[in-house]
Amino acid sequence: VQLVESGGGLVQPGGSLRLSCAAHGFTFSSYDMSWYRQAPGKERELVAVITNPGGSTNYADSVKGRFTISRDNAKNTVYLQMNSLKPEDTAVYYCKAARFTGSFWGQGTQVTVSS
Repeated sequence: VQLVESGGGLVQPGGSLRLSCAAHGFTFSSYDMSWYRQAPGKERELVAVITNPGGSTNYADSVKGRFTISRDNAKNTVYLQMNSLKPEDTAVYYCKAARFTGSFWGQGTQVTVSS
């Protein structure tokens, strides 16, 4: 069972990044998928979630209108499109898979928004 995030990096304020989280070793389509982030000295916070099977989404107020979560069950991948990035979006971003039987996390990818 593995979640592998990618797509992080350094971007200027106002820029965009797309994070990917590839799932291995479990039935991806049976899990709700979410993105969390953790900035230095702060607690991990929920950024966005996409449910299964309906694919309904929900976002933290701080990212509404700027971030979009999506999933491709054929590719076992969840995405986070991040636009209009701000310095306060700087954090390690983690994906999480969850269902009633339990949950697990990826290792995280660093996103740094700075000029």
